[in-house]
Amino acid sequence: MQTLVVDHPLIAHKLTALRDEHTEAPTFRRLTDELVTLLAYEATREVRVQPVSVRTPVDDAPGVKLARPVPLIVPILRAGIGMLDGMARLLPTADVGFVGLARDEESLVATTYANRLPADLAGRDAFVLDPMLATGGSAVATVDILKKWGARHIKFVGLIAAPEGVQRLSEAHPDVPIHVAVVDDHLNDIGYIVPGLGDAGDRQFGTG
Repeated sequence: MQTLVVDHPLIAHKLTALRDEHTEAPTFRRLTDELVTLLAYEATREVRVQPVSVRTPVDDAPGVKLARPVPLIVPILRAGIGMLDGMARLLPTADVGFVGLARDEESLVATTYANRLPADLAGRDAFVLDPMLATGGSAVATVDILKKWGARHIKFVGLIAAPEGVQRLSEAHPDVPIHVAVVDDHLNDIGYIVPGLGDAGDRQFGTG
């Protein structure tokens, strides 16, 4: 398993503002969008392409285009929806599927309540989006579903991870690379990342 922490001054700057408890929901959403675009640049580095030739005003030029089938972006609802536009900005032709998972606040176990994926995922590059990789339960459950439906080239893209979540996803799916802005210190007794940024869904949508 490869865990890539994207070390970039712009990412660190935006993440600091994202963490700030005084950052209001509209700014939080904008920062999330900007951070995802920066992270997606690294996460898509190995996206599959095929050779093509185009005609310039001067001569023919070799190049590449995204290979088919087109990539699949999978935000985990609800917090992952705030990452969709930032990822789609780099992959505008990608398909989008949704997986909805709710975490029991006592057991911290994630249960699936929605699954809207294309019927055939064979041969797809799939990008799972969730701002927080905390316990890892939602990420593992989503990758389980994608693999059951035929996906084999899967990456996880998040903003902040806890060591516990990285370990759980790595053990369950060692073939799934993890791309995040930072790995924080630990989880607290209610499953929140410390220092983290609180509940990403509440902060995006102003429901906290």
